[in-house]
Amino acid sequence: MPDNIADKLLHWYHSHARSLPWRAPPGEPPPDPYRVWLSEVMLQQTQVATVKPYFDRFTARWPSFAALAAADDADVMAAWAGLGYYARARNMLACARAVASLGRLPDSEAGLRDLPGIGAYTSAAIAAIAFCQRAVVVDGNVERVVARLFALEEALPAARPRLHALADSITPDTRAGDFAQAMMDLGATVCTPRNPVCPMCPLRTDCRAFAQGDPETYPRKSPKPVRPQRYGTIFWAERQGQVLLVRRPDKGMLGGMRALPTGPWTDEPPGLAGAPLAADWQLTDASVSHGFTHFSLECALAVARVAGHAPAAEGEWWPVAELDSAGLPTLFAKAARQAERIACA
Repeated sequence: MPDNIADKLLHWYHSHARSLPWRAPPGEPPPDPYRVWLSEVMLQQTQVATVKPYFDRFTARWPSFAALAAADDADVMAAWAGLGYYARARNMLACARAVASLGRLPDSEAGLRDLPGIGAYTSAAIAAIAFCQRAVVVDGNVERVVARLFALEEALPAARPRLHALADSITPDTRAGDFAQAMMDLGATVCTPRNPVCPMCPLRTDCRAFAQGDPETYPRKSPKPVRPQRYGTIFWAERQGQVLLVRRPDKGMLGGMRALPTGPWTDEPPGLAGAPLAADWQLTDASVSHGFTHFSLECALAVARVAGHAPAAEGEWWPVAELDSAGLPTLFAKAARQAERIACA
């Protein structure tokens, strides 16, 4: 492989870098480490377009580690609602509080990995982008670029150590942050999963997959295992214009989030098992489906009108008209829309 890969890519990046709210322009001093860290946490398994408005709202409300560290957990979890992978939010808060206690964000990969929620990729990205350290930054976009550049036949996920080593072989000693972001941008805008725009690629003359004429077949991938199917019931209890919400346990799926009550999530539909209070529950024809990382979930929707003198339930009664402000995760926001449509029918 030629030794000027980095020079070609950085030259391309100077003219084609994406403008993102957490970035500094190519060649400029690095941005505030807090903004780099926050963006990398939010971008884990989440698209840039989805993250942008959340990033803007978070940085306007909590502009520093100290401000976020002092925030109320419930406020942060509500602001995170819709970004998914809610363990990230809990780790984010724990990390902000650890950094506030330390007085600064560590500038080395090793120091960063000691913090909650920061793994190998995130520590490398922060070290390179925020602190100009030479670090090998490999996300999904970079994996794709490297696999095509070297026409790596080994399939993912087993190929990841080899891809990291190959990325290391072309990472420069200087401008590692710009190089990492250039690789990400190349994968996001040119070397795309489908229909890569090879004529616009600054590395096409060095790309072995392009020379073979089949870049889209890289990276090779092992067959995906089938995700298990699970079932549940979501309960909509309405009383005098309010709906019952509960706080999910801190540990587990959607931990710490406000939600509609649910019964157990099981291998078979559980019916009305786990109803949050005694009421004339009616199972509707509506259902809500949602994909989690390790399983797919389909929930039936049960509704009930609750009298004002009904026994108190564990949770809080939230005005239906203000439900958008509750910060419900996507699964429960979908169910709420279904329930409101049924109520209006």
